[in-house]
Amino acid sequence: MAATVSPIANLKLLNHRNYEDWSFRVKVYLLAEDVWDLVEATTEPPKPEDGEVAFKAWRKNNAKALLAIQTSCGDDTYPIIEGITEAKAAWDALAEELKPLSSSDSEEGILILDFIFSFSCMVTVLLSPANNTMTQTGHNNNDESDVRYAPLYDSLKRGDWNAAKEFIDRHPEALTHRGSSSSGTALHEAIERKQLHIVEELLKLMTEQDLEIEDDLGFTAFFYALEKGMAPIVTSMVKKNEKLVTMRFTDAGGMTPVLFAYCLGHWEIARFLYPRTPIQLLTENNDRCDGAELISSSLAQRNKLDIGWDLIQKYPELALTTDYFGHSPLNALAGFRSAFPSGVPLRFWQRWIYNNIHVQQPQPAPINSDVCVNFEELEDDKRNRRDLISSVTGFFQGVVKNLLKLSGIHDLHEMRLHHDRILQILRLMCYVAKRTNLDLKQTTFMQKAIFRAVERGHVEFIKEMCKANPGISLMMVDESGRTIFHYAVECRQEKVFNLIYGLSEYDRNAILARAYEFNNTILHAAGSLSAHLNHIQGAALQMQRELQWFKEVESIVPPSCLEIINVTEKMTAREVFTKNHKKLVKEGEESMKGTATSCTVVGALIVTIMFATAFTVPGGNDQDKGFPIFLRKKFFRVFLISDSISLFSSTTSVMIFLGILTSRYAEDDFLMSLPTKMLLGLFTLFLSIAAMMVAFSSTLLIMLEEESWVSIPIILLAGVPIASFLWMQFPLFLEIFKFTYGRGIFDKKCRAWEQNPDYVV
Repeated sequence: MAATVSPIANLKLLNHRNYEDWSFRVKVYLLAEDVWDLVEATTEPPKPEDGEVAFKAWRKNNAKALLAIQTSCGDDTYPIIEGITEAKAAWDALAEELKPLSSSDSEEGILILDFIFSFSCMVTVLLSPANNTMTQTGHNNNDESDVRYAPLYDSLKRGDWNAAKEFIDRHPEALTHRGSSSSGTALHEAIERKQLHIVEELLKLMTEQDLEIEDDLGFTAFFYALEKGMAPIVTSMVKKNEKLVTMRFTDAGGMTPVLFAYCLGHWEIARFLYPRTPIQLLTENNDRCDGAELISSSLAQRNKLDIGWDLIQKYPELALTTDYFGHSPLNALAGFRSAFPSGVPLRFWQRWIYNNIHVQQPQPAPINSDVCVNFEELEDDKRNRRDLISSVTGFFQGVVKNLLKLSGIHDLHEMRLHHDRILQILRLMCYVAKRTNLDLKQTTFMQKAIFRAVERGHVEFIKEMCKANPGISLMMVDESGRTIFHYAVECRQEKVFNLIYGLSEYDRNAILARAYEFNNTILHAAGSLSAHLNHIQGAALQMQRELQWFKEVESIVPPSCLEIINVTEKMTAREVFTKNHKKLVKEGEESMKGTATSCTVVGALIVTIMFATAFTVPGGNDQDKGFPIFLRKKFFRVFLISDSISLFSSTTSVMIFLGILTSRYAEDDFLMSLPTKMLLGLFTLFLSIAAMMVAFSSTLLIMLEEESWVSIPIILLAGVPIASFLWMQFPLFLEIFKFTYGRGIFDKKCRAWEQNPDYVV
């Protein structure tokens, strides 16, 4: 069997003229390999002391990206990045050296090139046989040709069709002439300069065969029209020569025109070319399949699923066919984070709206039916928007539409529509996975897709695959011997791990007791430092979540697993956990102490102020009896109560934060003790600030009783500190409360999955 060639090896090497095209294609490749974020990063890369797992992951991705960039450089451009060890630095160095000039500089460059061209023509004339008898015959044929056709190309540059037409009438062969200076025909030149009116006129004069002429780079004029997104020109050229849609671009990775247009983002052109492209051209299963790549590319576009939708309905076997990046559409679908509801974090009110939105989905056509794609029917975003607000007409319809956009409901509706369509596509893909005659490559694709879905937390994907392959998917293992549950623990995907309760007790115990590579158990996986908890705010909460994972897994594994020693580190799972989390414990300690120190200072200031205020009451005291003058007023009593609450709560918060500063910060303290103290400290501090503002407001009402118009705006402004505290600290408070007193790692609701006969393994 021939070795698989990397897709990056098929790209045209970078030179000093093709940077824009090269950078676009390499970027697409790096996106497909999930390493573009590293090249685009604005932060410093991790160092070994920042964590062994994070550093190794960065080093691996950096090597993958750097190798792709180095491999795609030509001999004349590689010296630019020679010796550079970071992919981001290599990318930036190439961009600085080779990126085209700005618009103003480009205009100067064109003038310079025009001057050079004119000068070269003059030199050619001077060196022609008529002026230089020493020049050998035959060495100047191309130069004489360039001089002869120079007026044509000059008129094309100026956009003067009358002059060009006059020249072509006198020299008909100029239509198909390939000049060495322009490297293409007059049609190439006109398209390159976007002279649309000239292109249309040239097409009227040219034959079908003339449109197939290539420039010195091997590209037809049709290629450049696609690249620049010139839809009217593409339409005219295809109508004149329908064979253009079947001609693969050899120097562009061998892509078909429809795939080339789709990858460049020219959606309307791709929709025009798709029905005119022979389906055999898209379903040829060689080293890579254009149809598979079209499906993979369309899955990433929310409202541009029509071509992929039609292809997967007619040819579901494309789901496990190799695309241009060596993967399959099933793998691509498993990797898109926003393709499923589980990959999109929503607030509780957004989740409620999302769950109550009902969208109408078109029914998929019968599998393998000979149905022509209906773009008007499949272009469903406008139609569904009309369905959403069909009860409102005229002016109010526009008002409602704008309100829906401002409130975010419109985006939630689009998201729900996209997720429902993706789910239908996934079920069509699972139609192929049900087959029992899958070859080795297809089985490998399915296995990698499932493990990629585990990494992303796409529980919907795994459930559908389990329905298609009962007894296979959940028990599947990778090359290291890990099941999806071992990998779910390693990636900290609780929704996926909860699927273990869909197994029988025997299978569940067998997986929990299973040791994979180097005698590591599922508890060792829980003891590793995960790189998938970066979304959690603060190192202390990350440490708490890591402890919760370890404790939960520890509570369900057989007792014999607790003392199993792995081969590489000669440690039990608990020892592995302690070793891997030493730095996180230290960072959590510094994080909590920093927060506690700041809050202690604020609390101490409030104590000082409110204590002094208690003895300097508004209005002063009666000189004879010593009682406050406003003692009988209602707002004075509000002042006394709020002042007392503020003083007591701020004092309590100071004591709690001092307790946090003097805690021992052992591993287990991050589980309940420290988070509880932080919750109480933040709550009492907020209460003291709110009570202080109430005391201030009541004092104003007492002092300015006759001037309420002055006091009311000031009282409203007093609510700003309360609101700002809530805005900045309430998310932290809510997150601590959720992780400490909310549900555990294992959601009991997910255990009902075991009772669903559709999912029983």
